[in-house]
Amino acid sequence: MQDLNHIQNIYFIGIGGIGMSALARYFKFQGKNVAGYDKTSTSLTRMLEAEDIVVVYDEKMKLVPAEFTDKENTLVVYTPAVPAAHEQLVYFKNNNFNLKKRAAVLGLISKGKTTLAVAGTHGKTTTTAILGHLLKETNAKVTGFLGGISEDIQSNLILKGDEVIVVEADEFDRSFLHLSPNIAAVTSMDADHLDIYGKKEELENTFRQFARRVPENGTLFVKNGLPLNGITFGIEDNADYSAQNIKIENGTYHFDLKTPNGVIEDFKFNLPGKHNLLNAITALAMAIQYGSSIPRLARALYSFKGVKRRFSYKIKSDKLVLIDDYAHHPAEIAAVNQAIREMHPGKKVLAVFQPHLFSRTKDFVDDFAESLSLFDELMLLDIYPARELPIEGVTSSWLLEKIQNSNKKLIQIENIIEEIKSSNPEVVVLMGAGSIGEEVESVKNALQDEA
Repeated sequence: MQDLNHIQNIYFIGIGGIGMSALARYFKFQGKNVAGYDKTSTSLTRMLEAEDIVVVYDEKMKLVPAEFTDKENTLVVYTPAVPAAHEQLVYFKNNNFNLKKRAAVLGLISKGKTTLAVAGTHGKTTTTAILGHLLKETNAKVTGFLGGISEDIQSNLILKGDEVIVVEADEFDRSFLHLSPNIAAVTSMDADHLDIYGKKEELENTFRQFARRVPENGTLFVKNGLPLNGITFGIEDNADYSAQNIKIENGTYHFDLKTPNGVIEDFKFNLPGKHNLLNAITALAMAIQYGSSIPRLARALYSFKGVKRRFSYKIKSDKLVLIDDYAHHPAEIAAVNQAIREMHPGKKVLAVFQPHLFSRTKDFVDDFAESLSLFDELMLLDIYPARELPIEGVTSSWLLEKIQNSNKKLIQIENIIEEIKSSNPEVVVLMGAGSIGEEVESVKNALQDEA
């Protein structure tokens, strides 16, 4: 199956995932019948249901709408996070349905179209969202598959035409090797997903394979210092594209952009933290390479509002600041701390962190301990298992012992509001990729009076 035109029904196993839900909405927009399974109801699945997409929350086959059991006209898309013994997955496999991973479907959609892809262990979601926004605001006919909800459009899907595709290239399960991008960027290659790769060298090797998927006449951008050949980007350094003369005024970055063709002056960008500024440089470099108008790019960058759960301000007053962030890797936690200290100097910072995956906690326990020690106070939740079974000895109390911070404690997620209130902090940051994201609104509502 090299195209999807003759397929009428598309069923998603794991439809509530951020990348899967964007695909589901894309196919619904294309006029296909779309339905799917997910384990629990979330804000994302409720958004899909509001768009007339059927979601079932039990894996029993009898709950799958009848038209999706027509083998000739149905494509089943699944995520690698779904267990192999899942009843629906087993049924579709045993009956020889057309089954594809999400990444392979993205590869088919983008085949033959100009594709801009952002890869990296951190930064790819925000960079992809900025890039999609830049192209949309400079009138490119763009479809964007984002790995997060863009605050500008309150969606993870940009639909402005199909001349150019912007896509987040995910290294998990080697998914990004299904793409053949014309313009690609690699933002970082820190060790992660060692449950898949085994060791850091294998992860790096897979990034090299991704880099080789950019054709001879394409362009690869790489963060300055990474062991890949490409056009470099960085901050206040000798990279080909680099932010220079950086100033912060009222929480907004002002900077000049050094490019291979000279310096472009006076860009403004509203997201806090050097890591976000680097994401902006990456997106600008890719948009300039694509051919976007530079004066329009400057206006578009200034208007970018951010991505949900990526340093999202939930409360911002003189008395109290509440920030929500998806950080789930030690390098991301350290970047969040840097951004808070830069934007809120001298304030007492409470971090509430929910570790994500037993394997990641085990692989990086000392790095987690180091980055979590940076905050003035720490509250640690139990490890969110996601797709994993427990690993003996790998617990939040084991991690807590290693953290060099006299102001630290384990808390239960159901007590999160009273624990935060009793601390009386000036800045609170909620971090993690698990169920903590579902608690953010209730924490915000409870703290609103104190602000």
